[in-house]
Amino acid sequence: MPATPPTLPPTIPLGVPRVSPVSPAISLLVPAGSPSQSAVRRDRMEKIALFRYQLIRAAADAAVTTRQRGPMVRDLAALVHPGPFGGTVTVSKDTIDRWIRAWRRGGFDALKPRGRAQGAVTPAQILALAATLKRERPARTSAQVRRIMMDTLGDAPSESTLLRHFRTLELSTGVRDVFGRFEADYPNEIWVGDALHGPKINGRKAYLFAFLDDHTRVVTAGRWAYAEDSVRLTAALRPALEARGIPGCIYVDNGSAFVDESLSRTCAKLGIRLTHSAPYRPQGRGKIERFFNTVTSQFLTEITTVDSTTGEVDAGIGSMVTSLDEMNALFTSWVEMVYHQAVHTTTGQSPLQRWDTSWVGRKPVRKSREEIAEAFRWSAIRTVTKSATVSLQSNTYQVDQLLVGKRVELVYDPFDLAGLITVSAGNGVPAGIAVLSEIRRHVHKKAATAAADAAETGAQNAVSGIDYLRMVETRHKGTMAGEPISFASAATLKRPTVVFAPTIQEATR
Repeated sequence: MPATPPTLPPTIPLGVPRVSPVSPAISLLVPAGSPSQSAVRRDRMEKIALFRYQLIRAAADAAVTTRQRGPMVRDLAALVHPGPFGGTVTVSKDTIDRWIRAWRRGGFDALKPRGRAQGAVTPAQILALAATLKRERPARTSAQVRRIMMDTLGDAPSESTLLRHFRTLELSTGVRDVFGRFEADYPNEIWVGDALHGPKINGRKAYLFAFLDDHTRVVTAGRWAYAEDSVRLTAALRPALEARGIPGCIYVDNGSAFVDESLSRTCAKLGIRLTHSAPYRPQGRGKIERFFNTVTSQFLTEITTVDSTTGEVDAGIGSMVTSLDEMNALFTSWVEMVYHQAVHTTTGQSPLQRWDTSWVGRKPVRKSREEIAEAFRWSAIRTVTKSATVSLQSNTYQVDQLLVGKRVELVYDPFDLAGLITVSAGNGVPAGIAVLSEIRRHVHKKAATAAADAAETGAQNAVSGIDYLRMVETRHKGTMAGEPISFASAATLKRPTVVFAPTIQEATR
């Protein structure tokens, strides 16, 4: 008598394809657990574990130091390996490191793929909603789709279920690899900074300046702006130094904002070592690149931008944003309520949890607000004329007669050229103040456009669909409103609330 084929459900709603018995998604439709299935599964898991062990065994040896292991893992990631079931495969550095950690914790059995316990069949309408969320924003990851469904419905399939479903529907699930395996030993040892090119708001391109603590992955600074320059960088960095403390090192690339002399002066005044990566060599910058990937897949995919003057909409899904203020408010809520709360795959802790636990027995280096404000003032070198005057941004200032013919340093607020300007002679010796005698410009030309950007206002809500970022923002505001202020814990400042988006003027004074 011929074998009875597996029985499918009587109807399958549109949008959920029928799958063959060999499909990876068969567990969604056919009960598992027969003896033959179990034996095949065990054999498959053994072969996969053996493949993983043979690949990592040299690098995982206890005699190999951490310094030696890095190049070995990179070499393995660069090779093409024979697969456990034929063909060839490549394995990323992150995956190899994860296998090594698993083998050290649990031996050979820990290298076996995790089996999936048979549970209730995922309802077709749930999978259809997941597919809709993925199709309307292809850049959404399975984790992001699950997060949206959890916030909307209160429950969702696992990430692996969603991933298998997307593959069955031939929806893109690719993830770009990033560089970097080094990790700082403690918080505030190294902050890694960079700028991300974002969408257009009101017809102007937006940029995100962000700094990430290398040890904890906490976002110490983050602010969207209309330009990638030193003024906007200051607006992001200064509140972070006041809230999180002074890092030992800031590691950035060679973008124009990061090589500006104003950042060099700030770091020198605060005792921060400023390091630039070598051109075209992104090693050590993997964490900030990975964070930007997360921002793109989890935050920017939920943003719809619109030109408030023309009404032109760039996209039709997500939270509608018409101003930088609104963009920064949504971003702050997303960082605090989503990114900082999610368990990091490498550390096994959420960024805030690791930040808290890593400060046990140590204290952050702090500077007063006055010292930080002074560090963010700009400076310029000028030669004093025979009439004991100096010129700055088309303005004329009177200085001490004894400085005639000498080169002096002027330290000033770029947003208030009529304000206090201190004068220093050689070797930083104080030499009084510069008295304004003729003014043509009240604000430094680099700061003028930034000041205009800070005055921008406007907001508009999305008109339809699931507005995920608005839900996150509402939850964030509710959290801040519901938590009483503890003056006892405020003295330790273990988990400060960072305001990522001050006005330009506040950040540079």
